[in-house]
Amino acid sequence: MASIRERARGALLGLAVGDALGAPAENLKPSEIRARWGRITGYVAEKPAGTDDTEYAIFSGLLLARYGAALTPALVEAAWHEWIADRDEGRFRGAGFSERGTLENLRRGLAAPISAQHRHAWSDGLAMRAAPFGVFAAGRPAEAARLVAIDGSVSHDGEGIYGGQAVAAGVAAAMAGAPPTSVVAAALAVVPDDSWTARSLRRAVTAAHRGERAVRSAVVIGGYPWTDLAPEAVALAFGAYAAADGDFREAVLTAVNMGRDADTTAAVAGALAGATQGVSAIPADWTAPIGPCRGTCLPAMRGRHVVEVADLLVGEVTVPEAVTEVVAVPSLPTVPGGGRAKDRGSRGRSPLVVAGDAGAGGPTPLVAAVDAGAETEARP
Repeated sequence: MASIRERARGALLGLAVGDALGAPAENLKPSEIRARWGRITGYVAEKPAGTDDTEYAIFSGLLLARYGAALTPALVEAAWHEWIADRDEGRFRGAGFSERGTLENLRRGLAAPISAQHRHAWSDGLAMRAAPFGVFAAGRPAEAARLVAIDGSVSHDGEGIYGGQAVAAGVAAAMAGAPPTSVVAAALAVVPDDSWTARSLRRAVTAAHRGERAVRSAVVIGGYPWTDLAPEAVALAFGAYAAADGDFREAVLTAVNMGRDADTTAAVAGALAGATQGVSAIPADWTAPIGPCRGTCLPAMRGRHVVEVADLLVGEVTVPEAVTEVVAVPSLPTVPGGGRAKDRGSRGRSPLVVAGDAGAGGPTPLVAAVDAGAETEARP
């Protein structure tokens, strides 16, 4: 079986690979993808790279690595100000509508949860950065869901929070070696049963054995202009993962070729499958282009690598004290206004809260089966 470190690296490197593979197909229909490339079976961009999905996952992963189970909305809000909102960096490049709305509110002086009151609070912007919470809370889906909701309180509400919780819980289950059916069940267990997210997720996994066209038809709201709906994107990602029975290559390619918000759906499918199979399941020619973050969307994340973040989250390395800049081989920046993490180590270094130590009662039991439900048409 894959070690916790191999699964952690698989989850976050899988996210970055899926993001880079799916980016060219974002907002396209399957027919448009076929017209341009046939079926996508690998990178189609000349210089493949992650988008805001990878950069925000790094952002949340670093924040979680510093504060662990002690994370609070105030600490998340402070990080948004320090690393994003209060920087004089010109146009906010490559970000989704939910991030833009959040920054506008934060810059007006609004605090969480009011900062999340914008038109795209239901977007998949939290789902795209949720995998680190599952890595951190390996084997504890409920704890992963709790922590990601704290992160999301600054930028999302309602279905946007549920989407992030489903992803975080699914990754947490996969990190503990759960099979795909239990991974899906863990995701469903942490969101309201009558939510749009849960209904879409059930429809997607029920249709999964019939292939990607059936999954897409079961979930996508025909004619709706926005492709970043959390209930849709999360369901497509889990549908791709279920259709591939957790196989990394097939899960990611299925997500990519379904189009819509393809970078996010492939990133989520990649995180789930990477946690399930470990980093060795990711093709070497897919991992090769994934280098340190370019900071295209978040300049403060430039130079950070998803593998580094994965190792931080499972306690493979310690977190240095505060630094003022992110450089080529950077140290973790501090968050202004945040308290110091508990249990400081000696010589100015802070040990991480390792997955399995941050909550009482041990791992959360996984639900054994998915209630597929009877819905057959895609509707909110």
